Amino acid sequence: MNTRIEVEYWVVDSDGTLTGPGALADMSDRTKRTAVEPLLEIRTPPSETVSELRTALVTELEAVLARAAELDRHLVPFGTPINGDAIERRPGDRDRIWTDAIGTNADCATYCAGTHVRVEERDVTDQLNALIALDPALALVSSAPYFRGERVANGARAYCYRKKGHEAFPNRGRPWRYVETVDEWHRRLEHRYEEFKAAAVDAGVDGEAVEEHVSIDDVVWTPVRLRESMPTVEWRSPDAALPSQLLRLAEDLRTVLDRLSETPVRIDATGGHDGTGGPTARPGHVTSDEIALPAFETVRDLAESAVRDGLESPAVAGYLERMGFSIRDYHPITARIDGRQYVTRADACDLRLEYARRLEEDVAELARS
Repeated sequence: MNTRIEVEYWVVDSDGTLTGPGALADMSDRTKRTAVEPLLEIRTPPSETVSELRTALVTELEAVLARAAELDRHLVPFGTPINGDAIERRPGDRDRIWTDAIGTNADCATYCAGTHVRVEERDVTDQLNALIALDPALALVSSAPYFRGERVANGARAYCYRKKGHEAFPNRGRPWRYVETVDEWHRRLEHRYEEFKAAAVDAGVDGEAVEEHVSIDDVVWTPVRLRESMPTVEWRSPDAALPSQLLRLAEDLRTVLDRLSETPVRIDATGGHDGTGGPTARPGHVTSDEIALPAFETVRDLAESAVRDGLESPAVAGYLERMGFSIRDYHPITARIDGRQYVTRADACDLRLEYARRLEEDVAELARS
């Protein structure tokens, strides 16, 4: 199953201050700017095996880091920049329309760096539903508990997308329910587009401008997406993190998804609440006999626990173990840098430089192995 990784890293100078990627973004068609100036996106080509994916990501990162050293730049594997000056989005009609339609809360995304894992389309309905059920796995690579210096959640990036950025339009940033067919997914997307267009027009944006500058794929930031332009199913839940962590996550994810074509998939019909707002004990599992996906309400509760508490939640950790992830092999960055209610801008710079160094060491170790 062809798999690719797209990861966004913050770019900083030798003081730990956020800066633009400059020439780093022009190195190849695998590096590019994003809508946020201090971010650099690094992409791998489609890889049939995890070994090939590892080689592709390490090769790309080695080249970028070598050029970054020449430019006195560093890459930082955080889901948010922790704290710092206000970050501006690069000017563009699409983002202007987004802000007009949704409001200033859309700016929360400006402070978020994530990872997208794309797998080739096979059993698409099962792939969509499995990735929805695996949303709590974002806790395995949480890399920032802070947003603008404040401690907001174990996973600050997911918190920003789901709680702040889309308060008025929750169907745009939160996980969607399971689907019975791919057509059902497309119908939902069409409905979201019409809702977005109506909101933009109500805010004074010309309808033709919406159609010209905002595509149907642009109107949702859901954790799972279908990409028709390069047929893949895209999982967008994880933070940016160290390359070794992302590769381990991609390998475990592939192990689950590879089973879909040969193992019966079952979705529990019951809601799975324990009466206190939390998920019931021991929902879901992946075995050689079947893949059992919890009821969506249970997945939603587990995902909220994953964002809030990460692997400190016994329910989340137990669920991910049953779904095929070896929890002991994961050491999220959040757990290492958490512990303060507020991080100053100076301390944020120091943290960014510390983890830029760790990223460089991580890539060097992957290259050696």
